[in-house]
Formats: sequence, C-alpha cells, structure tokens
Amino acid sequence: MQPNHYRSHHSWWGPLIILILSLTVITIALPAAPVQATTVYVTRTGKHYFYNRHDRGLNRAKKIFAVSLSTAKKRGLTLSATETAPKKTTTVKKATPKKQATVKRTTTKTYQVTSVNHNRPTFKTATLSTKHGAWQKYGQLDTLNRVTTANALLNQKLMPKATRSALTINPTGWHNKQIGSGWLYNRCHLIGYQLTGQNNNWRNLMTGTRQLNDPGMTKYENQVASYLKSSRKHYVRYQVKPVFKNHELLARGVKMQARSIGSKAISFNVYLPNTQAGMKLNYQTGTSKVAK
Repeated sequence: MQPNHYRSHHSWWGPLIILILSLTVITIALPAAPVQATTVYVTRTGKHYFYNRHDRGLNRAKKIFAVSLSTAKKRGLTLSATETAPKKTTTVKKATPKKQATVKRTTTKTYQVTSVNHNRPTFKTATLSTKHGAWQKYGQLDTLNRVTTANALLNQKLMPKATRSALTINPTGWHNKQIGSGWLYNRCHLIGYQLTGQNNNWRNLMTGTRQLNDPGMTKYENQVASYLKSSRKHYVRYQVKPVFKNHELLARGVKMQARSIGSKAISFNVYLPNTQAGMKLNYQTGTSKVAK
C-alpha cells in the first residue's frame, strides 16, 4: 500500500489522461471566397464599355456607371476601340519540394518615360501671357511630310463640344497591323483632341505605337484636361515635339512639356519613346517584326 501522501500527489493524473484522449479535433469549414466580378464603365446610352474610368472616350459623358462586365455584354455593349482587354491571368501550381520544376519566366518590358531638364518646362516668358486668350499653332510639314512641333496656350474655350469623327489620315511611317495586344500603331495627335478639338489635321498627327499613345501621352493629356475642366480661368502652356532621326519616317519619340499659368498644378517636361513591347520597329520606313 502506498502512503497517503503519494496518492494525493498523483490522483489528478487519471482524469487528465482521460480528458486528453477524449479530445476531438474540430474542423471548421469556411465559406469559399466569392469570385470578384470584373468592373467596367458605361454611359446611359453609349454602345461601348471601358475598363479605364478615365479613358478619353468617357471625357464628354455626363454620367458614368460602374457595372459588371457580364452585365455590359448582356446589354450588347462592345469594348471601346480606344482600349484593349486586359490579359487573363493564370494560376500556376507550386512544385512539390521533392520534384521541383524549372519554370521559364517572361517579363514585359516596362514603358519608360524620361524626365527632361529635371522635369522642368523651358517655355520663354513671352509665351506665357494670357492677355490675348487661348491659342494653338501647328508647325508646317517638313520636306518628308513629317509633322513638326505643335504649341498651344490651352483653355476651356479650345476644348471640343462635338463627338470626335473617325481619323482618315495616314501619317508618315504608317504600316499598321494587328499584334498580340491589338493594333500596333495609332494615329497620335501631337495635341490631344480632348484639348483642342483638332482631329484630321495633317500637321497634328503622327504614327505612334499603341503604348506611346496610351498609357504614354494619354496620361499627361488627361492631367491637363482635368485641370482645364476645373475652371474657365485655368490656362496651360503646352508643347509637343516629335523626334525624328535623319530621314526616318517613323518618329523615335516625342518631347512633351506643359506648365499651368499662375499655379503649380501642372508642370512636366518628358520624353516618351515610340516603342512597343515585343516588337522591333524599322524607324526608316515604319515596318515592323516580332522581336526575338
């Protein structure tokens, strides 16, 4: 017989062991995460939908609605010609530690914008006066029919009130074709239509890649347009200069600079290359091929 002090010291072990053995692991089933619908933007009476809320195709819309992509398609709407559908993403299963697979990774070259003069515009003081109101000037075509520099003092008065008509002019270097992401080239306005209403103007159109046009130039044009729309008193000095090398018909890029008058809201001086990821361009003629 064990002494009483031994029993009192170990009498709690029995119930504890029984409790541990009787414990059951409870698995809680969580509800699956809902699939998020793709959101697009539409107007009340428009025939197209947009992935980008700030697409230039929506600039004149009085009211914009966010709906699901499926709803837009049920209404018979189609994707706007100013946009391309985003690429679908695929989920790649991770390789197990025992048998690892070698996965080739391909990266899309990021569109690079370069600051000029530390991003400070270089306008002459004499061209910054608003005394005579808004104006726009387009340089004459050169001997090769290439566009030259476009200048303007922008204000709401120059902004268009009518819907833009289709472009019909083929600028120098125009050898357009379909590629994986859509059309390779756009007819790029030196000064965007939303800023001046200039459309089929030979002295305001150049051959530019889709990525030069958007996100390149469009990003800066939208900044200026938004500022001008916020007040009739706002003015922006603006310049776009195409950069050609020797006798090449396709521009290597454009220099864009802008400065708001009487405020620091708008101020930039940048160079945007006329390139397209995955494509090799012949700047002499405008022809192209897939890059290796």
